[in-house]
Amino acid sequence: MTEQRRPDLYSNIQSLSENHQDPIPVDDWIFKFGPATVYGHSVVHRTSLSIFFVNKKPVVQGHVLVAPIRSVKRLADLTTEETSDLFNLVKQTEKMLMLRYNTDSCTISIQDGPLAGQTIPHLHVHILPRREKDFERNDDIYSELEKHDKEETGWRDEKAMADEAQDLRNYWKQICS
Repeated sequence: MTEQRRPDLYSNIQSLSENHQDPIPVDDWIFKFGPATVYGHSVVHRTSLSIFFVNKKPVVQGHVLVAPIRSVKRLADLTTEETSDLFNLVKQTEKMLMLRYNTDSCTISIQDGPLAGQTIPHLHVHILPRREKDFERNDDIYSELEKHDKEETGWRDEKAMADEAQDLRNYWKQICS
């Protein structure tokens, strides 16, 4: 049977096994995120068009990313279907994170283009659960977002990311399934 998936939509993530019938284990997924690689053990959830994964360098506890699977640099590059899917996943993710981290607020941010602070040339949405007094001034979070991945320290190892993703996957099953 010939593979029917459009490569322009699905080439960035491995979603099927060699026989193209059974889903491959989550740990075998590979997602090309601009120049970076996100391994399946860091992925919390994915739809046919979007993916939710933990952050290599979180600004606050629970800081995660949601991105389209298709590699696009800017929000305006998304199709209507991709936009809808992306923001539906953002909504579900925010709801789950607020329950998981016992908060009633999140900062949701898109750095759309280099002058807006985007360092990975693949559109992505930051979702950051907020807690009282997590920053001296509330808007300091934007300064942290702008500089957090430019500093050489504070990067997490794959084990820490896998552990967080597994915790969030378990919580996702309870809340969102």
